Amino acid sequence: MPSDAASRPPLPSALLPLWAGVLSAAAGGFALSTAFPALAWWPMVFLAIPLTLVSLIGRRAWSAALVGLVFGLAFFLVNVSFTARYLGPVPWLALSIFEAVLTAVAAVPIALAYRWLPRVADGPWARLVALPAIVAALWVVREQLLGTWPYGGFPWGRVGISQAGSPLASVVSWVGVAGLSFLIVMLCASAVEWARLRRYRDLRTAIPVLVVGVALFALPQFPTTDAGSMRVGAVQGDGPAGYFDERSRNDVLNAQLRATAPLLGEEMDVLLWPEGGVDSDPTANESTAATLDALAARIDAPLVVAAVTQRGDEYLNSSLLWEPGAENPVDVYDKRHPVPFGEYVPDRWFYRMFAPDLIDLIQREYTPGGARPYFDVGGVGVGLAICFDVIYDDVVWDGVQDGAEIFMFQTNNADFRGTDENLQQLAFARIRAVETGRAVVNISTVGTSQVIAPDGSEIAVLPADTAGHMLEDVPLRTGLTPAVVLGGALQLVMVWGAAVALVAVGVLGRTTLRGNAKTPTP
Repeated sequence: MPSDAASRPPLPSALLPLWAGVLSAAAGGFALSTAFPALAWWPMVFLAIPLTLVSLIGRRAWSAALVGLVFGLAFFLVNVSFTARYLGPVPWLALSIFEAVLTAVAAVPIALAYRWLPRVADGPWARLVALPAIVAALWVVREQLLGTWPYGGFPWGRVGISQAGSPLASVVSWVGVAGLSFLIVMLCASAVEWARLRRYRDLRTAIPVLVVGVALFALPQFPTTDAGSMRVGAVQGDGPAGYFDERSRNDVLNAQLRATAPLLGEEMDVLLWPEGGVDSDPTANESTAATLDALAARIDAPLVVAAVTQRGDEYLNSSLLWEPGAENPVDVYDKRHPVPFGEYVPDRWFYRMFAPDLIDLIQREYTPGGARPYFDVGGVGVGLAICFDVIYDDVVWDGVQDGAEIFMFQTNNADFRGTDENLQQLAFARIRAVETGRAVVNISTVGTSQVIAPDGSEIAVLPADTAGHMLEDVPLRTGLTPAVVLGGALQLVMVWGAAVALVAVGVLGRTTLRGNAKTPTP
């Protein structure tokens, strides 16, 4: 009789020939890009991810890297095409190719999981639960890699963010964005394995797929506690706030003042302006400070404005709390995650050798801030994020843990006019509202701006390229969601769990192969 080891299946060959795998990966990457705004076809993730996974099943390392690269190129060349709006193809291609290379590297462990785990356990529960869980965790590892390295990373294109307008968005309040990505990929991977396991394909073995599916579509949003409301005015000036816009001194400030004029005489608890809404430093410019003092006195309410400030030799992208009759600014938050190659140039000497004209466009080097992203505005806790700060989990979680009852996000999308960048960033804002159970006021210089309810629904909107204002009674909430409390720990469990599991199945699989080699033929 053959031994148990000898009866195990051989290492699987690739499910698809390489040419078909490349096509499947390209289709998967392009399909995934359609799940994000502007199209926002969120169900496409359930086509895109299976197409991507089947291209990796049974694949060896180098061919896995190839299909991973193709997937990454097909996705990122579309998803971040907005970067070519004013600067041409070089930044777009550089970012897309770099992210695709990282994606290619991260595809290899997923392919190894598909090759190794069946050597250790090939039963239905191993294939329908253990393998999909490892694959999903490794997918999250890829998202975490891209979101943290290099230079702080670029967490754009996470699967969980594609669900901002879907019934699945409520899940982020329990497990965060990484957890939602994990569950979606696990559901897709389980469905793929169920379709492959012909000998076990019955209702009983479909239970894991059904359980994950029900959890995704039926889990309600975690409730937070009503704490009243705050009357918020928010102004989108539509001024010449872009890097290449022609403007004179204080043109952006004056555009904000004109758009604010209809609010004069209205009662409000706070007035919010966008990132870059003040185009001179009010901490150093007495005239600008006097203008803000007069405005705060006129509306008899605090201002939350933003400007580039200078302290010594450092430049910072700052949010400023400006109160009537006070020694202003009362409080300052400096952007925690300045954008590399946008707000500063890391290793300038190196990159200047390849594109000196583009690198030299960025003259000022913004310094990362160290303050907590939180203001106390008239006794109400306000969480803050400046532009791309919103795509980083730590900024949002810190704001809630400091006591934020509402979020105010300030951004300047003027350098991406005519693209879907503003809508993609807005999807982050909507997901953050659901994740934290807090309303969000997301205000841009040029749009799109929104007031978003704690459940992610729209309260008010200002379309792009339109000067205007919003004045709304915005709900306040208290209480921490599981995503905020456990989100960091869940990410660590997924990252390290994936690494440990992959090493374990690799070692056990190698032991099994050695056992097979030593077992005599009966």
